[in-house]
Amino acid sequence: MSTSIKETTRKLLDKQTQSGKHKRRKISDRLARYGIAIGGMSVIMAVGLICFYLLWVVLPIFKSATVDLEQEYDWSQQNIMHLNVEEYGEIAFSLDTKGQMLFTDVATHEVIAESQLPQQKSITAFAQLDLKGMMAVAYGDGSVQLMQQDYAISYPDNKRKLTPSVIYPFGQDSLEFSQSELILLNGKFWQDGLILAGLTKDYNVIIKQFDVEQSFLSEELVLEKSYSGTLELGFEPQYLLVTQGPDWLYAIGQQGELSTYRFKSNEWLLQDTKQITESGVSVTQANFLLGQASLMIGQSNGVISQWFQVRNEEGGSELTKIRDFKLADSAITHLVPEARRKGFIATDSNGQLGIFYTTSERLLKTINFGQPIDSLAINSRSNKLLIVGENGQANTFVVENEHPEISWSALWNEVFYEGYKEPTYTWQSSASTNDYESKFSLVPLSFGTFKAAFYAMLFAVPLAIFGAIFTAYFMAPRMRNMVKPTVEIMEALPTVILGFLAGLWLAPIIEETLAGFLLTLVLLPLFTILFGLLWHKAPNKLRHVVPDGWQAALLLPVIIGGTMFSFWLGEPVEAWLFNGDMPRWLDQHGISYDQRNSLVVGLAMGFAVIPTIFSITEDAIFSVPKHLTNGSLALGASQWQTLTRVVLPTASPGIFSALMIGLGRAVGETMIVLMATGNTPIMDMNIFEGMRTLSANIAVEMPESELGSSHYRVLFLAAFVLFLFTFAFNTIAEVVRQRLRNKYGSL
Repeated sequence: MSTSIKETTRKLLDKQTQSGKHKRRKISDRLARYGIAIGGMSVIMAVGLICFYLLWVVLPIFKSATVDLEQEYDWSQQNIMHLNVEEYGEIAFSLDTKGQMLFTDVATHEVIAESQLPQQKSITAFAQLDLKGMMAVAYGDGSVQLMQQDYAISYPDNKRKLTPSVIYPFGQDSLEFSQSELILLNGKFWQDGLILAGLTKDYNVIIKQFDVEQSFLSEELVLEKSYSGTLELGFEPQYLLVTQGPDWLYAIGQQGELSTYRFKSNEWLLQDTKQITESGVSVTQANFLLGQASLMIGQSNGVISQWFQVRNEEGGSELTKIRDFKLADSAITHLVPEARRKGFIATDSNGQLGIFYTTSERLLKTINFGQPIDSLAINSRSNKLLIVGENGQANTFVVENEHPEISWSALWNEVFYEGYKEPTYTWQSSASTNDYESKFSLVPLSFGTFKAAFYAMLFAVPLAIFGAIFTAYFMAPRMRNMVKPTVEIMEALPTVILGFLAGLWLAPIIEETLAGFLLTLVLLPLFTILFGLLWHKAPNKLRHVVPDGWQAALLLPVIIGGTMFSFWLGEPVEAWLFNGDMPRWLDQHGISYDQRNSLVVGLAMGFAVIPTIFSITEDAIFSVPKHLTNGSLALGASQWQTLTRVVLPTASPGIFSALMIGLGRAVGETMIVLMATGNTPIMDMNIFEGMRTLSANIAVEMPESELGSSHYRVLFLAAFVLFLFTFAFNTIAEVVRQRLRNKYGSL
């Protein structure tokens, strides 16, 4: 009697259970399931930790400044003309109207050194000549005394000690400057020059310029007069500001009148006159920012405006208002620039104090001192602030303001930088001078990233997609087994090798044969299509000589011959249309040409992206079930109709994934862009110019950035932006892929 199938199956299952195979299979399934789950969760956690670390490094750049009260005490000196704090914030220097100079220990409030001006004369004006301690005072007889703060460092008993003093680098004798009393004094001192400008009671401006030389005998500094002159103003100036060089001189009246003079051909020429305040608003303070390019004007309505010279269409320059800052509604009483960056501190008549930064347009912190402020100073490191009130109350504050130059507008909006003609998106993180205004716009880097990816995909997508379609659907299996591994092995080539070849070999070839190369891009597809038409019209006897699926091999001589013909034709075409030098012709017609440009990057990066797109697309098309294609062909559809209406829709999720993965690789590519472009962060879609991408910028500048600096953290922000780009592409790819799978999965 035969047993049923059900009983037979039951016996086999019972036998497997008794032998232990079923239990082992169950354990293996659980281990695989849990192992895959743990691996997936680990990947998600790793990505999350990377994101968290990037944010942890980036977030401090958006913090506001903090100002914490450190000490409060009484300041003994009265009628302070100048207050200063040395670099480390340990010693304060003060000068009063009687010529007494005190060095005070900030921590203990004790006077540690005291001196008197060598000339026992009344003081009428004071000028700070640089941010390193050089000063000048004007006496009542019109003479000027030059002096400098000095802080000698010694290490007795292995302990650091600062010994302050006032030195006279040009001698203790005062300079004969004017025959009459000076009511205003300003000047600038630099390595090999000195300029002084003084205003007399009859409103004449006396200007004297000196060359600074070193004596060979005594090694002392010697002043050699190089210019002396007088300017007659048509109004009563309240402020007088002059730049080093010499270059510019600004005379500013209380009601907002401004006269600008420029030094040309060894004389001061009137450049411009204008009204810089509105009606009813007076000027209450004026000073330069670091670098003396920006003029800061404090007004009676609590507004501080920034002005600097902007080039006009005539080739000259004009003093232009760039931006306004608002502290409060009271008159501005102090404007103190920071010594190492483009920030400043402002106070008003009610004792309100604000810390500002110009480039980022940020008001970083405000504090209320509680009474009108008589004097204030901040050290060159910008971390110790000393304020003296009108009643002699002195407060020292610890300032934490590490990244004032960064803001959302500075990163993503156009910014009007000093010396520029208009607001721009600019990345230029460092320079050789401390006067430099850092430019941290991420827009040109993001633009360069998409530009490089665009040209790479423009080159790679047609070749990879169409090649994959032909390989998977039309090519003979034996030929496919040769072509597919060959293309896939291209992915193993290091991108640094591709970048090296593109920058040092391909770029010079393209520059020398640009016309021929462009003709190749145009003629080669035409030759291929023409050959296909001719082959289609060829007699059946000739067509059957080549086995079905091997027709692609016939394109090799067409491609080689077409390329050679295009380069041969390029020489006469270039001589005929472009005077024998196409790159130079492009430059002459306003189209910039760089040897390492987007065309080179597109070819090299496209070559790197093609294997990825090709392999995934080919697998997706080849994996389409055969019963779908056979059924379509059996119903009378042609191979082309079957491909376009059955195969491609079914394989579309995989094809789209291939495109997005290829785009993600192009966006994140580093070495090819680094070596095959000029790495210039410009915003221009010109295919003959280069770019700088986010990834290449990180690779170039991260080794030279200071740990914890704004530059360092902005580079991490660039990495985070790149992370968001790739995350967004992958998310979009997954959403679209799932929708395509749901739509065509029923096939």
